[in-house]
Amino acid sequence: MRECPKKTILTMMFVAVAATMWGATDYVPENYVWTSQSSNSSESMPCGGHDVGMNVWVEGGDVLFYISQSGWFDENNTLLKAGRWHLHFDSMPFEGSDFRQVLCLDEGCIYIIGGGVRVRLWADVETSAVFVRYEQPKAGGITLSYESWRHQDRPLTKAECQQSSYKWVVPADAVTRADSIAAHDETLGFFHINRAQTVFDFTLARENMQAVADGVWNPIGSLRMGGMMTARGFRFSGTSEGTYASTDFKAWNYKSQRKKGDVVISLNGISPAPEVSMKRSIRWWHQYWQRSWITTDSKDGRVQAMVRNYELMRYLLGCNAYGQWPSKFNGGLFTFDPVFADEKAPFTPDYRKWGGGTMTAQNQRLVYWPMLKSGDCDLMRSQLDTYLRLLPAAELWTKHHWGHGGACFSEQLENFGLPNPAEYGKHKEGDDWGVERNAWLEYEWDTALEFCMMALMAHRYGGMDIGKYEPLVESCLRFFDEHYQYLARQRGVKPLDGDGRLILFPGSGCETYKQTYNSASTIAALRTVSAAYAQYLASAKTDGALQECYADSLLKRLPDIPLRTIQGDTCIAPAVVWARIQNVETPQLYPVFPWRVYGLGRNGLEIARNTYWKDGHALEVRSSKGWKQDNIWAACLGLTDEARRLNAEKLADGPYRFPAFWDPGFDWAPDLNRGGSGMIGLQEMLLQEQPDGELLLFPAWPKEWNVRFRLRATNGRVVEAEMREGRVVN
Repeated sequence: MRECPKKTILTMMFVAVAATMWGATDYVPENYVWTSQSSNSSESMPCGGHDVGMNVWVEGGDVLFYISQSGWFDENNTLLKAGRWHLHFDSMPFEGSDFRQVLCLDEGCIYIIGGGVRVRLWADVETSAVFVRYEQPKAGGITLSYESWRHQDRPLTKAECQQSSYKWVVPADAVTRADSIAAHDETLGFFHINRAQTVFDFTLARENMQAVADGVWNPIGSLRMGGMMTARGFRFSGTSEGTYASTDFKAWNYKSQRKKGDVVISLNGISPAPEVSMKRSIRWWHQYWQRSWITTDSKDGRVQAMVRNYELMRYLLGCNAYGQWPSKFNGGLFTFDPVFADEKAPFTPDYRKWGGGTMTAQNQRLVYWPMLKSGDCDLMRSQLDTYLRLLPAAELWTKHHWGHGGACFSEQLENFGLPNPAEYGKHKEGDDWGVERNAWLEYEWDTALEFCMMALMAHRYGGMDIGKYEPLVESCLRFFDEHYQYLARQRGVKPLDGDGRLILFPGSGCETYKQTYNSASTIAALRTVSAAYAQYLASAKTDGALQECYADSLLKRLPDIPLRTIQGDTCIAPAVVWARIQNVETPQLYPVFPWRVYGLGRNGLEIARNTYWKDGHALEVRSSKGWKQDNIWAACLGLTDEARRLNAEKLADGPYRFPAFWDPGFDWAPDLNRGGSGMIGLQEMLLQEQPDGELLLFPAWPKEWNVRFRLRATNGRVVEAEMREGRVVN
């Protein structure tokens, strides 16, 4: 084990000076370029903006792209794509050696160039509109097609229902309903309108919530999704049929002889003029890259890939900057034909594992934590607002099933606030209807506290006004306080233990340590959020005396994080006791991240390091796969060699052509929680913050890797630093 090198402490004064000295130089990310066509949709390139994502590729000389928009949830809660577009030039310009497909990160667009033809694709950053601008040397034949696999009702098989909220409890008559598609001379309308009866109603009945159904918001009943394509100079020429990958489709074809023009696809009925959209989108993306960046001139391919893929992952997140719904961990807006991710999934392009409207909290959180240091707190609102919208349902669940206060958010959470109906399990008379009968998910409620902490940290980092999130934070805390006193009263007379502390039983250490007594991850979460909330109220409000008193009093009722001895050294215990271990998470290290009870510049650093190196289960399940966090913990503990190894693995190129399209991992491709956890790990290698606000530069960064960065810290600080040849030179 390598000793952590001496850390560089950056004072607030130096930060202010650095921001002034270096703030004048604009950062321009490098273009990402392909010089050959792609074989299929898995070799697509991402493009997007506002709440729209596109997969763009050139295959067989033609330009193809999918469009996805945040929130297209059908009756089954599948996240639908809008469709596939296909652009063919009769001159076949992209078959030559001068072909180039360029992702211009600074402009947020894709250029496709060859044979004198130039195509530019982009999404508007203020509306849900997509633009395709084309120009060829002289007028010639062009065919533009809209291709839909939802041209007819499609029955859902049990295997295919992983894309929906039914999962393995699919009704016999479950189908993906056909869209309404209407072609006119220069326009095409495409719409999907949900029935009033949806999986929402199925869930209410399965979870014994019909009596209080009026108090649960239904986001998918009778939901209307769709858009309008406008292609001036094109004329509708009829329909055709075909098959792409494993799915049949129907195409609506349009013909043109124009030399140049624009195709506009509006998904919300609003579309600005192309020139207006282009200018403001270029401006937004350029400003986005000025918020933060990491760059290197190292010759080591590992660090080159880490830095580049960090940037590409941040681009994927920027494409859903202002969606109503957060970027899904299991593919975001950029899933492709599923047979290319899993040959056993010959389904439509709408397919992804782990559902469309299901928010798996342990996975979603990793997508959003890195936005603090990247300076993207405004992008966090789609995730935080989702929990705020679901707060009434979570509070109603608690009141209905247990009769006390607070918000109970399950781990497999639907976009209407109730547990996923399949994961919820089967209940019978006499069961506790508030608890999921699921070996992995039972009593797993504390992940919601991470989103509460994100809100509090967004206030610290970016000065975000989080007044509207205060009820969310307090209600999540209140649930644990009231629920575990409620459970203790069911077992006996006293609601607290002999020291006046909560008895957190039965509980859970993630999905791994089950039937726990005083889980370390839950205690660390409650302690950290309670303290941060009390501090926030004391500093940000003058009328929060009662709330502050509650948070402070809750802290007094919380037990200590459990410890144990391994090989003679003190380590963090997963819990005081537990009944079984059944997954590959390491909740005993959650007090390091996300809760930062232990770490560099904090008491008990050696306890956390002992846990990392000596806990048998932690060693057994150590990995860089998917949502695993070992790379983050290594960096937070100053273990430079471990951080280098694990973060290099985490941010290595994925198996698909676009390097930030990672394999499904535990979930689906592209795996955004792998990318998010990789971003966090890289940030922690470069910059950490002590409890008193002092900053640690390069706390787990190898001396031989040259690097320069701009990242964010609390109190609005912008930190720029450079390491070259093992020395901090700026």
